[in-house]
Amino acid sequence: MRRDMVIWLTGLSSAGKSTLGENILDRLRAAGHKAELLDGDIFRGHLSRDLGFTKKDRDENVRRIGFVAELLAKNGIVVIVSAISPFRATRDEVRSLIPGFVEVYVNAPIEVCERRDVKGLYRKARAGQLREFSGVDSPYEAPLRPEIECRTDLETVEESVQKVLQYILRYMQSR
Repeated sequence: MRRDMVIWLTGLSSAGKSTLGENILDRLRAAGHKAELLDGDIFRGHLSRDLGFTKKDRDENVRRIGFVAELLAKNGIVVIVSAISPFRATRDEVRSLIPGFVEVYVNAPIEVCERRDVKGLYRKARAGQLREFSGVDSPYEAPLRPEIECRTDLETVEESVQKVLQYILRYMQSR
């Protein structure tokens, strides 16, 4: 029986997606599971470097990540995706292709994300030096019914990681 499972971490820049993704990956591997992390920033540097940040390009980037995630998942690898993926319809499109798609809303208020922003991206976006930035001059459409919500402004990294790991364990036991 296939155990397709893609844990899709979505949220604003600096909400904590990569931190959670890396922690979940480490824990899954330590427990003996085959797992892989597809980080949006890394993905853009390789398979999507030809894309910009228009809505069309962002949607295409999410589709590419989804395609790779599906290939890995159908081969028994638990896939963790860490990508802003700002548009609900495109996330839903990817969900429709992957039976074990689990949407995790990594939720932190934009003010918290701006304080955490080590790359200075929000500052550049607010100054007009960076266009089409999700949450500033381009929309971010929060999930309406995510399977999991991690409030990274209110929870520790460990609390958020545990929420996701408990869901994964229940999912695997039900298969």
